[in-house]
Amino acid sequence: MNCLLCQRPLTTKLTLKWVLSWQPIVRPVVCSLCWQGFRPIDRQTACPDCGRAQLQPQVCRDCRRWPTQTQFYNQALFEYNSAMQAYFKAYKFQGDFRLRAVFQARLKQTLSTIKADVVVAIPVNPATMQTRGFNQVTGCLAAGENDGWLVTLATTKAIKQATKNRQDRLLTTQPFQLAAEHPDLTGKTVVIVDDVYTTGRTIRYAAMVMLENGAKSVIGLTVAR
Repeated sequence: MNCLLCQRPLTTKLTLKWVLSWQPIVRPVVCSLCWQGFRPIDRQTACPDCGRAQLQPQVCRDCRRWPTQTQFYNQALFEYNSAMQAYFKAYKFQGDFRLRAVFQARLKQTLSTIKADVVVAIPVNPATMQTRGFNQVTGCLAAGENDGWLVTLATTKAIKQATKNRQDRLLTTQPFQLAAEHPDLTGKTVVIVDDVYTTGRTIRYAAMVMLENGAKSVIGLTVAR
């Protein structure tokens, strides 16, 4: 098996502890050299509201611009650096669906530490689904996660999010609503998963829908910030 990013051969080293544990072998999908390109965010010092990497655990400048929303916060796994940018270019925009596996294990591990009643992925509009062929967020999640009852109001995107500046993103109108058939969210904790937190507009809009429909709290979980 080769690294999904650089195509170098991958090797799995078995230890005696691993053999005696009788656990299935978890084969890596990315080599150690490529993995080192991604910079994990230390939650101990990250912004408590959006998960942005910083040196001290205080609310960042971006989050101070938002109204205080105690029922929502976002946790981000990695910084959006050049390695992450190259990854999303190949995965989202060049359509290499194999790359969905790169962060699956890390997302699954993180979700297992969050006490949530519901996990939902940010949906993509029908035009994007038709051209891309997949939802990059549900691709990163393990099979079975529910994303069918949070839907987009827009059928197309006049301007791609990746090409918008901060001001344009913040002026985006509410793009989400719940589907006609959706579970009762009253008093529940919801985790919303997305790929990248930029200004926070998208995931905060999705959180707003959940809270307006009775959710007790909403936690955002993004691959990158």
